Amino acid sequence: MKRLLAPALCAAALAVPSSLLAWGNTGHRMIGELAVKALPVEIPAFLRTAQSAADVGELSREPDRSKGAGRVHDSDRDAAHFIDLDDDGKVLGGPPMLPLQATRTDFETQLRAAGLDTGKSGYLPYSIIDRYQQLTLDFAYWRVLSAAEKNPAWKAHKAWFTQDRIRREALIRKDLGELSHFVGDGSQPLHVSSHFNGWGDGPNPNGYSKAKLHGPFEGDLVQATVKSAAVAAKMAPLGPCGCAIEKEVSDYLSATAKTVIPFYEMEKAGGMAPGDPRGTAFAVERMAAGASELRDMVVDAWRASTNSKVGWKPIAVADVLSGAVDPYPALYGID
Repeated sequence: MKRLLAPALCAAALAVPSSLLAWGNTGHRMIGELAVKALPVEIPAFLRTAQSAADVGELSREPDRSKGAGRVHDSDRDAAHFIDLDDDGKVLGGPPMLPLQATRTDFETQLRAAGLDTGKSGYLPYSIIDRYQQLTLDFAYWRVLSAAEKNPAWKAHKAWFTQDRIRREALIRKDLGELSHFVGDGSQPLHVSSHFNGWGDGPNPNGYSKAKLHGPFEGDLVQATVKSAAVAAKMAPLGPCGCAIEKEVSDYLSATAKTVIPFYEMEKAGGMAPGDPRGTAFAVERMAAGASELRDMVVDAWRASTNSKVGWKPIAVADVLSGAVDPYPALYGID
């Protein structure tokens, strides 16, 4: 999604809404689809289908399409799509982004101490972590339901296990779509920079553009010139982190932040002029980074799900997979 514009820019933004949707519908759809198509065979087969890729691509647009539901909804979620970092990695001149605070609440406490709030700074790292953790739990439930469905000792509740597995598969697509959106936002350099729509009014020794470049780059240019095959060709080889999600997100957003200056250099050299291939190449590279990161996060979430607990009272996934614990009471619900 387009990062929340400062009040002075709102009128201009509303004048051209189609160009201010993050990566645009085209870009977000493409990132979601390509990541799913690139999933390895260890991921459950239901998610590695053409239909699932299409579904995740469409659902990846949902955090943008939900805008306008109401003031409470929008005021809480608008800032989920960005984090405004200065050139030195600080959040709007306040605390540094790294190391990430343990929770969004801790982050907000840190910001308040500096006279800031997430409405101005954004909280994109926590949007990604939140959806990753939800996807991990979704996979944990799917593992348990699939195992229970196949275990003849628990056949009395097989029909319910099957129905709930199907429900969980729909939730996985939805939650993966949301993760796709925020990971996609994190690959766009203007979503991790205080220079989010032109360089702004601060020091500008290199004479970078102050024009509103955000929408024309992530929307108009992508829709007109970026092809799915080109993005797929630039995706990195499979490389799940196998690390804490906080480190994965920190490394990912830090890498994107390093592309802010190259973006403005590209634009200054004329790379976004009609017909110039440099703007397209830059967008392709950033979208490929987003699709690669999303694919790898899905693999990490799948692998991490074996160590989860599900239901109430919580039971370990491993105990169900081994046949030691019938999950029905914990899943159907002990009130």
